[in-house]
Amino acid sequence: MSKNTHIYGTRAIIEAINAGKEIGKIYLQKGLNNPLFKELELLIRDHGISTSYVPQEKLYKLSDQNHQGAIATISPIQFADFEATAEAILMSEKPGLFLLLDQLTDVRNFGAIIRTAACTGVDAIIIPKSGGAPVTDDTVKTSAGAIFNIPICKVDHIKDALFYLQGSGVQVVAATEKTEDSIYDLDYTTPTALVMGSEGKGVTAGVLKLVDHKAKLPMTGSISSLNVSVACGAFLYEIVRQRR
Repeated sequence: MSKNTHIYGTRAIIEAINAGKEIGKIYLQKGLNNPLFKELELLIRDHGISTSYVPQEKLYKLSDQNHQGAIATISPIQFADFEATAEAILMSEKPGLFLLLDQLTDVRNFGAIIRTAACTGVDAIIIPKSGGAPVTDDTVKTSAGAIFNIPICKVDHIKDALFYLQGSGVQVVAATEKTEDSIYDLDYTTPTALVMGSEGKGVTAGVLKLVDHKAKLPMTGSISSLNVSVACGAFLYEIVRQRR
């Protein structure tokens, strides 16, 4: 872990959160129970920061610094305000295109998706404050710098963004194998939000219940699923094709 993108120590992380630093994820040592540690835990909950409780050995693998049982990653980007970003996009003459990532966990998949999104005209990417992949050095590298050219917004829950977009006239389409409808059966020429799920579980059941459409990619070989970044690219380029 590079020192310039991480904060070590309970007090230092508390001060960083209070100062408004963009914290990607916090790793906390299991079993600690001192007052300062409890103060940090409360602050983490209040700000909805993604957190993992790990053994002490894991922290020492992450860093040989005097971490006091807590290491935080600093996001290399500033996140955009969701409602202000969505409003500006929806006021544009061209139909908006939003990408919602529901519990995506792999930072390299995240970076690859950002790169494809930037190449296909996605106007904004929306991720949850907790439970998803953090923005790390690997994310930036895999995105080939595209992460600096597309707004990324954090929301308390993907459902919050979904309700807002639907209320603004945006159709929400979930990429999922749990449907008989093909990607090619839908019209993407209107304002659209595409929801991609996690690598293992796909789009969560609660989100699937709320979307306007579900669509899947046809599979003709012996392998029944695609990597999420590849599947996302296939969906986005079908949208590009229809909008040309």
